[in-house]
Amino acid sequence: MNGSPKLLLASGSPRRLQLLAQAGIEPDSLLPTSVDETPLKNELPRSLAKRLARSKADAARAMAGRTADFAGAYILAADTVVAVGRRILPKAEFHDQAAECLMLLSGRAHRVYTAVCIVTPKGAIRQRLVETKVRFKRLSRQEMDTYLGSGEWRDKAGGYAIQGLAGTFVVKLVGSYTSVVGLPLYETMAMLEGEGYPIRKGWLGLA
Repeated sequence: MNGSPKLLLASGSPRRLQLLAQAGIEPDSLLPTSVDETPLKNELPRSLAKRLARSKADAARAMAGRTADFAGAYILAADTVVAVGRRILPKAEFHDQAAECLMLLSGRAHRVYTAVCIVTPKGAIRQRLVETKVRFKRLSRQEMDTYLGSGEWRDKAGGYAIQGLAGTFVVKLVGSYTSVVGLPLYETMAMLEGEGYPIRKGWLGLA
């Protein structure tokens, strides 16, 4: 489609790609970024999510600026943070990290914050933070051990993936399910559409 605006996703996350595909959107290019995700001293979970989403968007914009084909593109970035109170849980890389996360989450409620940041073709920045409350059942030692053995927790915020096996642990969810997966679809689509991106251009002919 000549003249159709491009959408660049500042992520290589398969989950975010799948969520966009669910909405009938295929990014024109992926621009995964590498930013330091270490929380600042006394940084709150919501502030961390917003800061990282903005940092990813800025990094992707700098990358896009080096390619003429990406001129005038929309850039979409997001970051998800899991927290128990003010305690920010890591993106688990090691078995011990994931085990600690599961013990903290077992039998209690936690919050998942996903920040979305969009850079418009005119260079404007739009941000939104979505907060979701999730409650886990009390996990038995066997449940923890078998989940840890599955390896599904690797590189997942809070050491779990709600769209996978850990979905069986969820007693209650208040908020956005897709936000917990990694990209709140309603809010993201509303932001893109509000900035003039044709979110339904690919809907026809899907059946």
